[in-house]
Formats: sequence, C-alpha cells, structure tokens
Amino acid sequence: MTAHVGTVDELFARDRREDRTVLVDATGRDYDAHWLCTSAWKAGNFLRHAGVREGVTVGVAGNGPVALLACFGATLLGATTHPNPPADLTDATDLQALVAPVDELESGRYDLPRGTSMLGYGEKPETPAIKHFDAGLWSENPSFPPQSLAPETGLLTDGGAAVSHAQVLESARTLIDEYEIEAGDRVVVREPLSAVEVAVAGVFAPLLVGAVTVLEAESVDGTAGEDDTQERVKRSEGDEYGTRYTISNATASESTHQIDPAELSLADRTA
Repeated sequence: MTAHVGTVDELFARDRREDRTVLVDATGRDYDAHWLCTSAWKAGNFLRHAGVREGVTVGVAGNGPVALLACFGATLLGATTHPNPPADLTDATDLQALVAPVDELESGRYDLPRGTSMLGYGEKPETPAIKHFDAGLWSENPSFPPQSLAPETGLLTDGGAAVSHAQVLESARTLIDEYEIEAGDRVVVREPLSAVEVAVAGVFAPLLVGAVTVLEAESVDGTAGEDDTQERVKRSEGDEYGTRYTISNATASESTHQIDPAELSLADRTA
C-alpha cells in the first residue's frame, strides 16, 4: 500500500525513520530509512546555507547516495532538482547551486551563471569557492523544521519545464499499481537519473511504496554490470528478497519484471 502523501517531502517525516533497507548502492552497501531521513534533513539544512529555497533549481551530478541526498535535501526546501545537468549552464536563470564531484568542479567542466554556489562531494576541494558537501552534510543538525509545500511545487526538471510533486506522485502510484510493486521489492536502476521518468520509476516510486532502490554498478567499459547487480541484490537480502524489477529501456533477459521508463506519461509539466 502506498503512503497517503500530497508532496514528496512528507516521505521524509520523522515517523518514517525505520531500520528497513531503502537503498543499495553500486558497491552493495545497504542504507536504511532512518539513515535516509536523517541524512536528507542534514542535506536540506546545508543547502539552505547556499540559498536553496522554493522557486530555485539545484543541479545534481552523479547517481550515488550522496547525489540522491542532495536531491532529497533540495526537495525538502521546495527547490527543483535537475539531475545530471549538461556542462553548459550559463543560460540557467534560476540555478542556485550545483552539487557535483569535487574533481569535476575543479576541472572547470561546468560553465555556471554568476552567483551559483558550487558544492563538491568526494575529496576535500582545494578551490576556496567550492564548499565541501560531505563535511557540511555530516556536521549539520539532524532535524528539519516542518515545511508546507503546495502539490504544484516543481520537483524535477531535465532542463525544460518542471514536473511537480503532484505529477511525480501520481505517476509513481500508477506505476506501482500497474506492476504491483510492494514494500520490500527490489527496483534496479539501469538508466541515467537525468531522465525524469527514470528518477520517478527508480527512486520516487520505490520510496513511496517502501520498496528498495538498487543503483546499478558499471563495468570498466562503462556498461551496466548485469551479473554483478544480480549478485548484489541476492547478497543484500539472502535468498528471500522481494520481487525484482528492472528500470531499463533495453531488454533485460534475466528479469520478467522490466519497466520501460518511456511508459510513464509526464508530458504535462508545470511552467
């Protein structure tokens, strides 16, 4: 049964801090709901210092747990997240902050509008203008003041119009009902989170129903490590893990529960 919430920030309420697994990263490490909620609150508090608030956009590069925390922290503040944005962001008028690996920021990969905060994760940055997201995250207050967001608030964007909280939740519920996804099931993400539909299917739908997001590993040639993912899913739950779903627009021969993100209807977006 899905949670009865009007906006995604409600999925990080204090009463949802539990010891059930909600995320498995590319190394096979498990993260529980208690960690997710508390760390998302810390991320929101840190992003607030960078001027993140309702009505602005936060670019987030990467597909790992830290990148997801940046997305969730922005969500708690009512900001819109642009996952894995392009390098040229000079025309992004509402980009308040960019969260990315330190080496990418220090390499000059991104062209940003004047005034955009740069928050780097990974190694400690040597550039004074880059704030260390990791250090700020773990030193923040592990609580978050209640927010009151409208369902029409923008949640995700791919650089065009935003998708609102209401639209994301509606699409997630439709997906959950159609595929009969249940709490404890595994949802393996094999497509880039830069696609709004992939983020909805692979992150927000599992979060809503209490399933587990499994972040796909990559092999040395940059392709998905299919066999490695199967082993990690089994290892994380023994022999009694829930039904496994795969988010992919390519044929996944090992799973009969494949979800093509293109099936999600998110054409109507907020302005």
